[in-house]
Amino acid sequence: MSNIQNRLEAVKQQLSPEQEYQNAVDPIRSMNEERAKAAFDIRSLTYLLDGGEKNTFLKEKIMQELERDPLFKMDDIFDLTTSEVRERTMAKFRSMLHHLQNEPVDQFKKRMEIVSLVDPGFWTRFGVHYGLFVGALQSNATPGQLGYWFERGALSLNNFVGCFAMTELGHGSNVPGLETTATFDEASDQFIIHTPTLTATKWWIGGAAHSATHAAVFAQLIVKEKRYGTKCFVVPLRDPKTYNLLPGINIGDIGKKMGRDGIDNGWIQFTHVRIPRGYMLQKHTKVSRTGQVKEPKLQQLTYGALLQGRVTMVADSGHVSKKALSIAIRYAAVRRQFAPSGANGIETKLLDYPIHQRRLMPLLAQTFAMLFTGTEMTEMYNSMMARLDGAREGDQDLDEVMEMLKETHSTSAGLKAFCTWNCLSTIEACRQSCGGHGYSAYTGLASMYQDFAVQCTWEGDNTILTLQLGRYLISSYREALNGKKLSPGVGYLNNLNKLIGKRCNAKTLEDVLDLDTISEGWQVVCAHVVKNAATEFEECLKRGLNADDAYEQCSQARLYAAKLHSFSYLFNRFADAVKKTTGSLHTILRKICLLYGLYTIEENAGAFLQFEYFTPAQIEFVRASVNNLCKEVREQAIPLVDSFNLTDYIINSPLGRKDGNVYVHYFEQVKRSNPQSEHPYFDRLIKPLIQRSTEENDYEEELAGLEDDDEDEE
Repeated sequence: MSNIQNRLEAVKQQLSPEQEYQNAVDPIRSMNEERAKAAFDIRSLTYLLDGGEKNTFLKEKIMQELERDPLFKMDDIFDLTTSEVRERTMAKFRSMLHHLQNEPVDQFKKRMEIVSLVDPGFWTRFGVHYGLFVGALQSNATPGQLGYWFERGALSLNNFVGCFAMTELGHGSNVPGLETTATFDEASDQFIIHTPTLTATKWWIGGAAHSATHAAVFAQLIVKEKRYGTKCFVVPLRDPKTYNLLPGINIGDIGKKMGRDGIDNGWIQFTHVRIPRGYMLQKHTKVSRTGQVKEPKLQQLTYGALLQGRVTMVADSGHVSKKALSIAIRYAAVRRQFAPSGANGIETKLLDYPIHQRRLMPLLAQTFAMLFTGTEMTEMYNSMMARLDGAREGDQDLDEVMEMLKETHSTSAGLKAFCTWNCLSTIEACRQSCGGHGYSAYTGLASMYQDFAVQCTWEGDNTILTLQLGRYLISSYREALNGKKLSPGVGYLNNLNKLIGKRCNAKTLEDVLDLDTISEGWQVVCAHVVKNAATEFEECLKRGLNADDAYEQCSQARLYAAKLHSFSYLFNRFADAVKKTTGSLHTILRKICLLYGLYTIEENAGAFLQFEYFTPAQIEFVRASVNNLCKEVREQAIPLVDSFNLTDYIINSPLGRKDGNVYVHYFEQVKRSNPQSEHPYFDRLIKPLIQRSTEENDYEEELAGLEDDDEDEE
């Protein structure tokens, strides 16, 4: 035994039983013990998740800058009113504008990624102007129009704040069905923007209620009484000097929302508002002075830029899940409940309970899958946009570009839906796993749920987007039958003859624990469910239904096929990333990937049994293996959430403190936010209730005396 160990043993022998107990359950010590279990280099995993050492250093620099910025003080955010939150949100604009104008684009994107974790309300408000309004200009304006609006202040916020007016009271996901009209008046060379019905009222428009001066308005183009579909127009809303509404503009606040109170969502109605013809963004569709309409040869080429939000939300789902799990897993590592016999009264860590491991470890694995998939989707989107730009210039193979656009559109639709659903469920599971404390606003999970819930409906309702993916899968299946070579994401449909009816060829139960076997299993199941959906679609066509009605009739089959396809896609992207790693990182990531693969098989066991890829005995082995892997991953849980590299400031929850000292910080937060003072309503409400008048007291005493007399007579 070393000298240090001898001294520690001597000190331990001098401790009283009470001191020994306190030492054993000390949360800081518990956290340090968990951290010491790391079987891999935490920093190396951080570099991998961040996309390199340089990105990690940049993120750390940005996190420190935000923490020092008084405008981004967040520990009191739970105690502010809606008006105070909105005022603080707008105060942050100038600070962020400085970074936008002075940082490289990639660096600023990384800054905004971190801001989205710190203050999602501000991230949304800033993103409405620069992501949606400026994005609408960049994707729909001609070079001349873009220069005009940038000179007017769209990029510098000089007398200019934009909003994005697409959604209406009666229409959201159905953009072609929007009711707002933009009618060309040839005599004046102007468009007349009008709200013809109540349901045409622009609704949920971020920034409209109080702050926007201009809007990118999506409306039905009408020229010479002919409709040309939904186009984008820039419409001034307010005088930038007085902030008074302009003639024909009527705006209001839509009021309290579930979350993201920092953004002033409003409604807009237009009453025959006239704008110059040049305010229609004419990069794609053009309207001449004489009312001649020229539309692009391929309308689909105009859609690429609209996918950016969906791709961003796939990555965002992984990042927000990191934050939620950092809170729940760190808390579970120090929170103790119930002492088993023979433990000298020392209660068990939540993280040591198998059922708690089952609650959190699969979600941790799922988060890694979403993170790697988010990276892959971002690369796919950037590549597609480069190809689209080439196609517009005429130097790209249009057929190949169109295939890439179709795959990116459909894959991003399905993954946006699937990942945001996953993240919202993860936040709620983390909140519940923290017991009663998870219900406190100060622990951060309740507001995280409220702020994230909107992701399941904006940029396309999740169910509608999932059905879009299902439609693409049926279309791809039919093309595969005709011999067409499909894009990689649905490439398994080119192997239908090999996959339909295939069984797992594992010779032993242990052989099931193989990434390639799991990948094959998902391909087999997905091939079957896509085939079933396509067969149902064909049967509808044979009954005389048109294609659109046939797709609607098989919507449940489409939804199911898209769901299983998304499980498979996430697993395969995770497995691809794992195969590129080596050493201890490969060991831990393979274990996490295996947990995700087996857990998702267990969750969808019915499909694997229905199509007989796995036998009942193999499914039972999968279930037992998930239990074992949860226990193994639990041993590395704290090092794994440490690899997310989120500071205490970013996490903003006493339960997720890196040092584990949760109770001290939690108690201090509550006292600081709720200082003791005189009772606010004792004299007004409580005192009159508990100190009744003398007459009332006398009446009650008299009544009690009568009851005593009755008892004596009996």
